[in-house]
Amino acid sequence: MKARVHVMLKDGVLDPQGEAVRHALGSLGFEGVEGVRQGKVIELDLAEDDAGKAEAQVREMCEKLLANTVIESYRVEVL
Repeated sequence: MKARVHVMLKDGVLDPQGEAVRHALGSLGFEGVEGVRQGKVIELDLAEDDAGKAEAQVREMCEKLLANTVIESYRVEVL
């Protein structure tokens, strides 16, 4: 079973990488981009066959390692 985790900085947390991308887009002529938030996607191949158990395992992974829950939020997809 596969799972995908989307990790983003929480609203209100400064995103210097996103700001750098926004600035670079403007320099390349892409006007009108008012904000950029950059995140990460983590794809996992799991041995678990039960979707509910797989999601629970991935959420535990996020809480312990994959996301800094103080400043980041995450969303889990079981595929």
